[in-house]
Amino acid sequence: MHLGRRAAARKGQRPFAREAGLVIDLHFTPTPNGQKISIALEEVGAPYALIHYDIFEGEQHTAEFGRINPNHKLPAIVDHDPPFGGGAHAVFESGAILQYLAEKTGQLLPADRRQRSVAIQWLTWQVASFGPMSGQAAHFLRYAPEPVPYAIERYSKEVERLLRILERRLGEAEYLAGDAYSIADIAVWPSLAFAALDAERFPNTHRWVAAIAGRPAVVRGRAAEKAVPSKYRQRHAVLTPAEWSNLFGERMRAAVEL
Repeated sequence: MHLGRRAAARKGQRPFAREAGLVIDLHFTPTPNGQKISIALEEVGAPYALIHYDIFEGEQHTAEFGRINPNHKLPAIVDHDPPFGGGAHAVFESGAILQYLAEKTGQLLPADRRQRSVAIQWLTWQVASFGPMSGQAAHFLRYAPEPVPYAIERYSKEVERLLRILERRLGEAEYLAGDAYSIADIAVWPSLAFAALDAERFPNTHRWVAAIAGRPAVVRGRAAEKAVPSKYRQRHAVLTPAEWSNLFGERMRAAVEL
């Protein structure tokens, strides 16, 4: 349940301050990576405040946010009621957040230990393989100032290989962990929501993408201010010097010293 929305954290705000009535703060930018967490929170029914950042403007590069995520990347959460007590608890990296939410709520991970292991394996496949390779392909296709043919070919072909692995798995089971929808599916799905998948080449993946798209929590987790705006989906983005610095350049690198 998204019960409120706050402006992005700014210098001087307390990063672990709690908004009345809300248990989890979601530090968010509207990308597929951010949508993993908004979808998961909607699925488990956890009340949360959405704290929105414009990464093109570099709003994530503050000392305050660095206390939540020292890597200065989105998303991240602050749980004001962690299951182990001891005050507010920050979690960064999307895979770690998904696992934390599943374990806290007892949802989105199979109870069966074998199936749970399978879910964690596919979650790790996303964060270690599919996510990074897709990200590199997107960078060289969308953001590189000049075309780099080797990099485009290298990462595009690797994404194609990984899609074939996904297709095979979804021909074996309804969901990545087996019969049950899990955080593994949530981790992989958002980056494919906009993909123009060939239904003849990837019928199992096409079936899976469509089935998850219809889940009410998925619809809520991508609606309104959580939707990916057009500037985040440019095919060939032209960045200002300040935007380049915030995303890939000096300001991004300097944030770790804040």
